[in-house]
Amino acid sequence: MILVTGATGEFGKHAVQQLIKKGVNTSDISVLSRSMEKANNYKEEGITVKIGDYTNYDSLVKSFEGVDKLLFVSSSEIENREVQHENVVKAAKEAGVQHIVYTSFMRNQERDNSAIAFLQDSHLKTENWIKESGIAYTFLQNATYLDMLPIFIGEQVLETGVIMQPAKNGKSSLVLRQELAEAAAVVLTSNGHENKAYPLVNNQAISYNEVAETIAQISGKDITYQSPSPEEYQATLKTYGVPDEYIGLFTAFSVAQANGELEMSDNSLEKLIGRKPTTAKEFLTKVYA
Repeated sequence: MILVTGATGEFGKHAVQQLIKKGVNTSDISVLSRSMEKANNYKEEGITVKIGDYTNYDSLVKSFEGVDKLLFVSSSEIENREVQHENVVKAAKEAGVQHIVYTSFMRNQERDNSAIAFLQDSHLKTENWIKESGIAYTFLQNATYLDMLPIFIGEQVLETGVIMQPAKNGKSSLVLRQELAEAAAVVLTSNGHENKAYPLVNNQAISYNEVAETIAQISGKDITYQSPSPEEYQATLKTYGVPDEYIGLFTAFSVAQANGELEMSDNSLEKLIGRKPTTAKEFLTKVYA
């Protein structure tokens, strides 16, 4: 039995689809959801829906009973992530889960002053909790989602003609969320992945300057890239009424990119999915053609 957490989110949905595509019977798949309403479509497909919440330990233990492999999709609630993740690991151990496949985040270097330390620290702690549990594990150290690129550059980029991020000339090894979910499904349905960590990155990293050039070529419009200081960038976003939490998140990722934290070379993803990952230029062509 394979259980997928976060199954009503985009990553979880893709993972379940990929499991079915790889021949796993729906009777051998279960999903974790906070409510039955959100997961009704799974029930209709013959997939068992377990009702549970990362904040409710008892619900997790009950949901994990009889589960052999757990696809543990990391919490999107960054401020509560550590407590929630510790609950998941402890519940998995109590329920007798045999293998945890955890969606972590790429680390190309250990940095005490990382711009995204708030993100890295919770993932590192979770990895350590899983190791200490004695449960077999696979860590999927995912790159930033390529799907997020249009949000980072702004929905009105074709109208404004400007991409503004404090990322300097840094590059990011962005990967499509669907391809990361496919890699997770491969790990769950094949052997030899126990106690391994896979950096899942795109070997063709891209800078915002290259993003601007690509969109300009595709659209025929003049698109330029500006890299202000983090302070100037934050002040500009405030004038547009962007919520503080998003300003902080966008700034952190851009500074991390400027520092070289989001660029990495590794072919683990290509090996798992059996082909080269979709490049940022291919993705941008589909979005802006």
